[in-house]
Amino acid sequence: MWLWRDKLLEFLREDVGFADLTTELVIPEGTVARCRIIAKQDGVVSGVEEAAELFRMAGVGVVEALESGSKVKKGDAVLEVEGDARAVFACERVALNILMRMSGIATATAEMVTRAREVNPNVVVAGTRKTTPGLRWMEKKAITHGGGDPHRYRLDDCILIKRPHVVVAGGVGEAVRRVREALSFTKKVEVEVSTPEEAVEAAKAGADIVMLDNMSPDGVKRTLELLEKEGLRRRVLVEASGGITPENVAEYAATGVDIVSSGYLTHSARALDMGLKVVWFRKPPRPHRP
Repeated sequence: MWLWRDKLLEFLREDVGFADLTTELVIPEGTVARCRIIAKQDGVVSGVEEAAELFRMAGVGVVEALESGSKVKKGDAVLEVEGDARAVFACERVALNILMRMSGIATATAEMVTRAREVNPNVVVAGTRKTTPGLRWMEKKAITHGGGDPHRYRLDDCILIKRPHVVVAGGVGEAVRRVREALSFTKKVEVEVSTPEEAVEAAKAGADIVMLDNMSPDGVKRTLELLEKEGLRRRVLVEASGGITPENVAEYAATGVDIVSSGYLTHSARALDMGLKVVWFRKPPRPHRP
């Protein structure tokens, strides 16, 4: 968490500017408040640790907090804090934005995992790199809280040969060959393909993972059948990707693929609505006037 303190401070500086004018004009200095962040929708929470750390950095105590990955119902308390009211209100919007964004991703992921595993109990639901710049770590973390796999975080995580690489290299097999000649055994090699024949070519060339890009469920089935026929199915993991949403994830999972990956989890998940409620407050005593 300490690695993210600078980022949290950056978020807070962006929102507060030089001062929280409204709070400083309305709330007397020295006022203490206990506040509770409430879920306004059912879902899966994420970002609780980040929001709590933000309050702590402002000198506000955390009274109670759910664990990220917990399921909540509308009206449930997610986080309760107590401390200087001015500090609480200055942190409120940033904390809510983090919680709502991350919880929205976790909730969308949990929904897709549930739908996919009803028809394929062993399938992995994974994210993509279609994340908000500067927020990738948070958004990937939220996917894990929803029961998904983050997939690769960065370009140096693993080898993922995509269509532009294949075009310039001169084919799937040639692209994989170049990688295998230069790569240590510590990195996985994944190849994006668009036809069943390319999937077979990639597997024969030594790919560890074959990504079926924008194939229909029927195309995925044909690819799996061809890999099985060629005796290659057990040598590779097969991932379906492209256009996968909560509405069709079960259809893709039912084909028997090992992984379904979806940019929907981060580029289209809706925030989980939350709000802050004042539980109690205590104003400072009035100065004695003789």
